[in-house]
Amino acid sequence: MMKEVKEAFRFVNSSALWYMLLWTISLVSSYLQLLRARILGSKSTPISASIDPNLGSSRPICVITGATSGLGKATAFSLAEKGFHIVLVGRSPQLLSETLKEIKSRNKDAQLKTFEVDMSSFKSIFKFKNSLEKWLPDSELHPSIQLLVNNAGIMATSSRPTTDGYDRMMATNYIGPFCLTKLLLPLLKNSSVPSRVVNVTSFTHRYASLRKFDKDSVTGVYLWALNKYPYPQTYEYSKLCLLLFSYELHRQLRLTDDSHHVTVIAADPGFAKTNIMHEFPSYVLAIAFLGFKILGLLQSPHEGAESFIDAALAPPETSGAYYFGGKGRTIESSQVSRDSKLAEQLWETSCFVRLISWIKRFSGRGDYNHRIEINIYLYIKSVNEIMMESKAGNKKSSTSSLFYEAPLGYSIEDVRPNGGIKKFKSSVYSNCAKRPS
Repeated sequence: MMKEVKEAFRFVNSSALWYMLLWTISLVSSYLQLLRARILGSKSTPISASIDPNLGSSRPICVITGATSGLGKATAFSLAEKGFHIVLVGRSPQLLSETLKEIKSRNKDAQLKTFEVDMSSFKSIFKFKNSLEKWLPDSELHPSIQLLVNNAGIMATSSRPTTDGYDRMMATNYIGPFCLTKLLLPLLKNSSVPSRVVNVTSFTHRYASLRKFDKDSVTGVYLWALNKYPYPQTYEYSKLCLLLFSYELHRQLRLTDDSHHVTVIAADPGFAKTNIMHEFPSYVLAIAFLGFKILGLLQSPHEGAESFIDAALAPPETSGAYYFGGKGRTIESSQVSRDSKLAEQLWETSCFVRLISWIKRFSGRGDYNHRIEINIYLYIKSVNEIMMESKAGNKKSSTSSLFYEAPLGYSIEDVRPNGGIKKFKSSVYSNCAKRPS
């Protein structure tokens, strides 16, 4: 009893309590946007309740991360009922098996496949990508996917490094989804019908205080030097990063011919009663759930997942929208989240982090040094410069892979001193054809 009292006293005197109050205010402000839109008579975005007929007899394939509990599980149930072939992605083989059986017991016609993936691990994500690419033709399915729902997320209360040397919460909530999206982009582009990425963000992004998007911030490495792990700030920062990435991917796709084929939408579930806060003391959870229930803001996982379903089924022209509150409704995210310059910085850093990890893991740590890291940075800078020049000159790339897949699959020779940076930049220029804007 005394232990619980001491923990309660520490929590009341901690910054975590005040962050929860700020998050409550941000959630209320989101609902006020909905109320304002209702008063002004704004219409919600219509959603499609059926499968695109262009797919014929095959079902659209939907990949859902974090699909074994909470919002991800609720989303899997709903989309399976709507006819999607669901690819369940999770860390626990046991929970994956249980989720598959549970969905099957309620929907005998559901088509499901499970993959064990740790979204905080580059190696695990790459393994999944290769397994998925092999499974599709082996199952006589078209080598494409129609929907990716980046739902996996954690709220850790202590600092834990990943095998790649990054903060686990940043790796799971942002770096992993960034990497997975870029790896699966070819499968999304290969779809015969418009495809979509749905990134699950959070109202907590509105109070994200960190505005730096360098390597140490994005990977969470700077946290090692702190005396206490700032988990509320880290969580909201990770969600801000995912939102900035969503908007930047949407903007970059508009530079290519894929702008109406692959669309990107952010979805905010509000506050749902899930196990994401399971590391919090039980009394804290009880107080939080009671408080949100009194305010009428507490939702079940299925209610919270309504915004995910809206985002998944919305028409292509809604790409770049922020879905919240269900019923096809959208609101505006924070001003910081819509800052294109910050989004470009984050994109550049994220590619930088991705390449460093790829080279360290697959080329051997003995073949990696600081000079190579500098050249990786220059490589990413060259890609980013070309993209900015392409924007300014109203140019569109005839091969979108230059912007999206190129920073994922080249050899270590490309980033050695006097390596292939200049040659790569020249090849990109040669493929940039001027087209009518």
